[in-house]
Order: sequence, then structure tokens, then C-alpha cells
Amino acid sequence: MSIARQLELQKQENRDIVEAMLVDGSDPDAQYSIEHHFSSTNFDKLEKAAVEAFKLGFDVNDAEEMELEDGSVIFCFDAISTHLLEVELLDDACEKLLQVAAKQKVDYDGWGTHFMGDEDEAEDEIQADSQGQALH
Repeated sequence: MSIARQLELQKQENRDIVEAMLVDGSDPDAQYSIEHHFSSTNFDKLEKAAVEAFKLGFDVNDAEEMELEDGSVIFCFDAISTHLLEVELLDDACEKLLQVAAKQKVDYDGWGTHFMGDEDEAEDEIQADSQGQALH
């Protein structure tokens, strides 16, 4: 798949995730720790991608080795940034990191973050949805 197509799909996913998090009550004004995931079966290539991500201003954690269900081994690391949960910021980061992944021939596996909001309120909303009635 081309980088342009990957980026198009990633941008749509960025919009969907941000919208879902905000609808669920995540704080739009909070600073989020965004973890962009990379993996490869080749440690040397992954290490080069980590160096490039660092040079782009991302914090990079140490690579970890993981065994997959089929017994094969991959290496992975996260490139971490902290910013508002804004689609434009995520799109920009994803574009840069997809280019790094393509250049180094490693996989960019998307990003993740944690819900930032009133945990009690979020639990109430989940209960309300599952019971079909509002809890206040």
C-alpha cells in the first residue's frame, strides 16, 4: 500500500478516534501522551527508525522484543509526543512517522493514548448505555 493511501486511512482513523473520545467525555483541553507504535522483525532497521523519530522531536522508548502467537519474534518501540487531542496535530505526526517507517522499511502500527476526563462520569455513561437509562 502506498504512503499516500496509508496516510489517508490513518487520517480517517485519527478523526474517528478523536471524535469517539470527545463524545465519551475525554477532556478537549488536556495534554495527552500520544504513543505512536512501530514494529519490525529487523532490530537494526527499527533502531534507525527510532533515531529518526527522536530527531523529529519525539521521545522514544527502548525497543522491546515480543513473541507472536506463531512463535515469530518482532521488535517494537513507541515514539511519544504530548499535545492536545487535535486531529491536525495527529495528522501531522502520523505523516512524518509514516515517512520514517517507509524509509526504514518498518511498520507503523498507529497510535494510542489514555482517556482524560472525569472517570466517575465516564463510568456513569457506560452504565447508562448498557442499561438504556441515564444515571445522574
